[in-house]
Amino acid sequence: MAQPDTHVHGTPSAHERRIQLHENGTGDSDLSLRGVRVAVLNFREPLQAVAGGAEEYAWQVSRFLVREGAEVHFATSREPGQPAAERRDGIELRRMGNRYLVYLLVPLWLLFRRRSFDVVIDSMNGIPFFAPLVVGRRTAVLSLIHHVHARQFYAFFPRWLAAIGCFIEGPVARRVYRRCPTVTVSDSSKLEIRERLDWAAPINVIPNGASRVRREPVPAAEHGNVSLVFVGRLVGHKRVSRVVELAELLADRWPGIQVHVVGRGPEFEPLAEMVRERALGDRVVLHGFLDDRRKAAVLGSAILHVTASEFEGWGLTVIEAAILGVPTVAYDVPGLRDSVRDSVTGWLVRDGELLADVVDRALKQLSDPTARAEIGAGCRAWAGSFTWERTGAAMTALLLGQLAEHEPRAGARRLVPEPRVSPETI
Repeated sequence: MAQPDTHVHGTPSAHERRIQLHENGTGDSDLSLRGVRVAVLNFREPLQAVAGGAEEYAWQVSRFLVREGAEVHFATSREPGQPAAERRDGIELRRMGNRYLVYLLVPLWLLFRRRSFDVVIDSMNGIPFFAPLVVGRRTAVLSLIHHVHARQFYAFFPRWLAAIGCFIEGPVARRVYRRCPTVTVSDSSKLEIRERLDWAAPINVIPNGASRVRREPVPAAEHGNVSLVFVGRLVGHKRVSRVVELAELLADRWPGIQVHVVGRGPEFEPLAEMVRERALGDRVVLHGFLDDRRKAAVLGSAILHVTASEFEGWGLTVIEAAILGVPTVAYDVPGLRDSVRDSVTGWLVRDGELLADVVDRALKQLSDPTARAEIGAGCRAWAGSFTWERTGAAMTALLLGQLAEHEPRAGARRLVPEPRVSPETI
């Protein structure tokens, strides 16, 4: 009988290690990730300056895989002052290159370790890392796509460069990843990937989880009578200025209104200048970055969470607000139309509607204590469906299925996950 392939330095493959664990009576070889080596490739990591939901997703999945026994290496970009390598949460973190060089250096890093990993999770933040071209056939590759980036390319780059980005994200990536199962975080993102990128590979929906953080109590008077809050990265496509100007547009209808902006990013100074020019300093508070407890305190003290983003894969802050019983007003765009249940856990701004008018309608409804209590309860119930444990378990099931397909043995039971994993089916 032919011997299974071995990895570099003669170490056994994941399949062999699972057989050894099973034969030694120390674990179920079909269900355990013990000894499985996973590389997670992601544009950023959560401690970096403009990190967002995609980074949190990749990191939380990595933490779960470590708890399941996997050896996880997280390869990402490097910001000034950050160490090139460190171990955090049991994860081997490797940083290399800036926001552009990372797409060259990470594939090279993987190339020199191409037989060191059993599974690669390749996060495509517009541009993929092309892991299938680098690793061997025995290594399973999962493609992780949060949303289609075409609009983002044209918002930030010249047309010629945006066209190149769209070509890489579409025809090039579609061919490279045609045999790799793909993970996305919402039904609307799945639809966009399938239709706009003409994606041929199977797509699994594994939603975000959310962290439960106990907030510090904040006196309601500190936030005025009507407190709106935005939480997220301060970048162009989030259109945070539309949230800030609500303090001006709704001042006559809602005296005492205050808008709180929590987050960091390149739009912080332009927003600060906007507040100064319009003399909104008594009605707008730019908090900058807050740790989880202080962020939850500000968010939980608000009557309404508002986001003006023009595209999202999901909308992690929507669920973070819902955990605290705070509903969200958001535009009816892919991702956000999945995380916000219109008229149940929030309100969607449809085509032809103005953000200020929808926020005004929401505030009128929330001014009724009974309605506010019912909406808050609906938010908490909806948010309870999303945990990082469920996200990690769904990703683990998918990884196990891929490991079984890449390293089958006679009589082995293959683990094939459902094509969709969501709160409704878990």
